[in-house]
Amino acid sequence: MRKTLMAATLAAVAAGLAVQAQADPPFDPKDPKMAPFIAGAKRSGYTFAEPETRAMQDDDFTNPGFLWVEDGKKMWSKAEGKAGKACQDCHGDAEKSMKGVGTVYPRFDPHAGMLLTLEQKINQCRTERMGAAEFKFDSKPYNAIATYVKHQSFGMPIAVQTDGPVAPYFDMGRRLYYERRGMSDIACKHCHEDLAGMHMRTELLSQGMPNGFPQYRLKWQTLGSAQKRIRGCFDEVRAEPYPVDSLENTVLELYATWRANGLRVESPAVRK
Repeated sequence: MRKTLMAATLAAVAAGLAVQAQADPPFDPKDPKMAPFIAGAKRSGYTFAEPETRAMQDDDFTNPGFLWVEDGKKMWSKAEGKAGKACQDCHGDAEKSMKGVGTVYPRFDPHAGMLLTLEQKINQCRTERMGAAEFKFDSKPYNAIATYVKHQSFGMPIAVQTDGPVAPYFDMGRRLYYERRGMSDIACKHCHEDLAGMHMRTELLSQGMPNGFPQYRLKWQTLGSAQKRIRGCFDEVRAEPYPVDSLENTVLELYATWRANGLRVESPAVRK
């Protein structure tokens, strides 16, 4: 009886998705304003956003994400921990030393012997180099310093590697990306490949390119990381999210970021 009810529920969900998905009015790929946000068949989430949202992102004074950039800039030169060091003591001027760093994470870290996101690398530096406590996931300082570092690569193309020691992580991320999950019984690819450009309920589905993270979401009324968004996606398909900073989330971020290779860094982007 339970299996019959579950099958009926999944069938209803699938039918509901088909009914609720409506074609989005086409955007003009020849519009010069859109050109920087397109790389071949890849489209930044910017191209799916409402004009008002795009305007907010384009203006540094109205883009709320720059509040985090400003906080991160202050943190860069603030000494913390038992070592009494600041980020700039080792890395110098962030505008020079961090340029391009945001384009290659997640990446394999030889020192840690594992794949790390940018946020995880920052926490590693804090604990091992500064003797300071890790920033709590999704806290204001956690997001501020990561956004400041990522912003130094603004306008540069995403270029994460998938070969060498990264290969097994990439394979795991690809498997999870195509794995059905949750009560909705759908995978990441169903929304971001099969239905990209369609409406599901009131939400317009993008290609799921994470080149704008950390980003400010109007839905959140705050700024958050790619892993926060991944966990949110799990909630939306009625699936149990993986633990914070888990390997599963990290490899999913890797695979999603690889899909965005060639698109430019927009952080801090603004999305609905």
